[in-house]
Amino acid sequence: MAPVDLSPDHHPNPPISGEDDLAWLRLLRSRRVGISTFFRLMNDHGSAVAALAALPGIAREAGIDSYEVCPEGVARAELRAARAAKAKFIRWDSPTYPDLLREISDPPPFLWAIGRTELLAKTGKIALVGARNASSLGTRMTSTLATALGAENRIIVSGLARGIDTSAHTASLETGTVAVVAGGVDVCYPAENTNLYDAICHKGLILSEQPMGLQPQARHFPKRNRIISGLSEAVVVIEAAAKSGSLITARSALDQGRDVLAVPGHPFDARAAGCNILIRDGARLVRGVSDVLETASHQLAASDKLPLPDPTPPKRTLRQTADLHSQILSRLGPSPMAEDQLIRDLAGPSETITPALLDLELDGKVQRHPGGLLSRN
Repeated sequence: MAPVDLSPDHHPNPPISGEDDLAWLRLLRSRRVGISTFFRLMNDHGSAVAALAALPGIAREAGIDSYEVCPEGVARAELRAARAAKAKFIRWDSPTYPDLLREISDPPPFLWAIGRTELLAKTGKIALVGARNASSLGTRMTSTLATALGAENRIIVSGLARGIDTSAHTASLETGTVAVVAGGVDVCYPAENTNLYDAICHKGLILSEQPMGLQPQARHFPKRNRIISGLSEAVVVIEAAAKSGSLITARSALDQGRDVLAVPGHPFDARAAGCNILIRDGARLVRGVSDVLETASHQLAASDKLPLPDPTPPKRTLRQTADLHSQILSRLGPSPMAEDQLIRDLAGPSETITPALLDLELDGKVQRHPGGLLSRN
């Protein structure tokens, strides 16, 4: 079957119905269906409804008996919760879905959004991220950058965490701010940011790919970080320790072909260690807003055709995927090892192993460490 063409050129006004939304939701929420599997099933079967019907048979072929897709009642409950929270459902095939995010290797099949979804159509988004235990200088620098970038019609993207993220959103409330959260869009985390969360719901935009009502856990944040960088033309790290979530965002940005910039700090300040490492490794040093504006790309070449992300060849059955997961876990232990070494040991193509590693990381079975190291949780 030919790949499903959901490009705006093919569907100028995609015929999205509530039942279509329900099928997309049930497919992604079904057991053992991650992002790559979701798009593979859509490519193979042409629609979420057809993929749902085929999924139990595919599972049986993989030796998984009594497989059940996500119950319709569960998905309908999530849709009801979304309506109560005034959250919008933005599918990959919707004109509202941000073009830059479509370009990454593992785009969310859909997003939940509360607030001004028109911000997604604006180009020139800049991510400002950094330490939760930020210094006063760090928060001042963040506010200065966010205010100046907003004056240049740039939209600020961050993660609603305390510290740097809070300063970034606060300073850009009036000019445009997007908060990508690790839990459900209807869940404010941390609770201390309740007033800011409410303000962003009215003046900015809250985004998440997670189910409504989900309380965030540690394993959800790396997945969230790839959306922050995926939405943005450039990522600016203001303060970050040598081992921090901000460096995960920076790594995601580099993998996605985004510009990475960092504000330098004193060598004795642990909160600046990650930024200094980034600069040492080639990130652009930021002294002020002019450095950000000079570096950030202004050339978003939106493709005329946006087919579904191509599943990594060769296509793998559920059984093959499960076997690969077992091979990876059998080679990993509590002591970190290099990802490159793991790929060599497995003697397989990186384009097949890397998505499997991401699946295991998001499941909380594999942990990433600075320097491209991996360990088993």
